[in-house]
Order: sequence, then C-alpha cells, then structure tokens
Amino acid sequence: MTIDEETVEKIAHLARLELTGEEKLHMIEDMNRILGFMDKLNEIDTSGIEPLVYMTSEVNNMREDVVKQEITHEDALLNAPKHDEEYFLVAKVIDLKSEKE
Repeated sequence: MTIDEETVEKIAHLARLELTGEEKLHMIEDMNRILGFMDKLNEIDTSGIEPLVYMTSEVNNMREDVVKQEITHEDALLNAPKHDEEYFLVAKVIDLKSEKE
C-alpha cells in the first residue's frame, strides 16, 4: 500500500488539519516511510515469540492521592475565556445525528 495525496487529504480532514502543498508532500514521504518500515517488520518470523504485554516486570508504585493545591471557584473562573458569576460559558453543541434517531 502506498500513500497518495488523496489519502493524506482525507487523514488531514479527519484530524482537522490544514496542510499546504509542501506539507502534504512531506506527509506523503513520511507516511510511505512508516509503511515501508512496517513491511520490514512483517518480514520477521515471530511464530515462536510470546507477545510483550509489559515492558518490565516492575509493579506500579502508586502514591496516595493527596490534594496539594486548592483553587477557588473564583480563581478557576478567571482562567475561562467566557464565564458568568458561577459557570464556564461554552458554545452550544447540537448533535443532529442523535436527534434524527
């Protein structure tokens, strides 16, 4: 499989990216190099090898969840681009697909 400009445009659209013509060419080269690398990996016989689930045998050392710094309601609202006295204000999002069902 090779990556062409149409495929890059589709992926860019799905990722909500705007690419210039030069960026598309670099993306095509990079993605084709990645696929070439994957083809090389597929040439290796891995029939007798167990899948790797964890990189090490170490067990996670979890620390106690302790609040280290509290932020007041008013301070949190100061970071919002739009807010009223109590809440963050965000744009209304309507999912038309779910309304049809």
